[in-house]
Amino acid sequence: MNVLGLDSATGACSAAWWRRDRIVARRFAVMVRGQSESLVTMAAAVAAEAEPAAQYPFDRLDLIAITVGPGAFTGLRIGLAAAQGLAVATGAALVGVTTLEAVAAGLAPEQRTRHLAVALETKRNDIYWQVFDPALMPLTEPAAVSVDMIRAALANYDGVTLLGDAARRIDTGGRDVARVEGPGLPDAAAIATLAAARGAGNGQPAVPLYLRPPDVTLTPKPGVP
Repeated sequence: MNVLGLDSATGACSAAWWRRDRIVARRFAVMVRGQSESLVTMAAAVAAEAEPAAQYPFDRLDLIAITVGPGAFTGLRIGLAAAQGLAVATGAALVGVTTLEAVAAGLAPEQRTRHLAVALETKRNDIYWQVFDPALMPLTEPAAVSVDMIRAALANYDGVTLLGDAARRIDTGGRDVARVEGPGLPDAAAIATLAAARGAGNGQPAVPLYLRPPDVTLTPKPGVP
């Protein structure tokens, strides 16, 4: 099976190609802006590297996995549009992976010995947050919550690994919490690997996951419902 993982939902952009139990090509870059120019270029690069003899390497795809949020509105739409376009053009199945589970899945299996608490940056006062068990099964729902709520929630778990780009904002109050170094952002390599393990019928729907109303709303014109 050939799986393409894509992400542009938060503060990074990445693409990765999985085949026969491993990642065979990967591109990853931390970036605040520029995902719209970079994502398709990265996808084309990993496709060419993974299938150098193929005239149309994307036609070899069986499954495309894309992050669906929570994350930045523009980044989410960029990624979903690219993934949906590729799925239509190639006939590959399309599944979604949340950014929170993508970050949890990015931790090496041998390091998943505790509960995994993922905290992602919202660039506001709150934080995107979710807790998983070592097998990556969710123990809480994805949520946008305050730092105080996270600090209180940590008391419910004996031994936690805290990861994600917002982890540094959380004062654990001396609890038994381990922190993970690194960018703490979704990586398409973890996304593709997770999607391959689940298969086409067991992912999230490839639709945006929003945990709050949009920053900007359109004012209806007079006489327009």
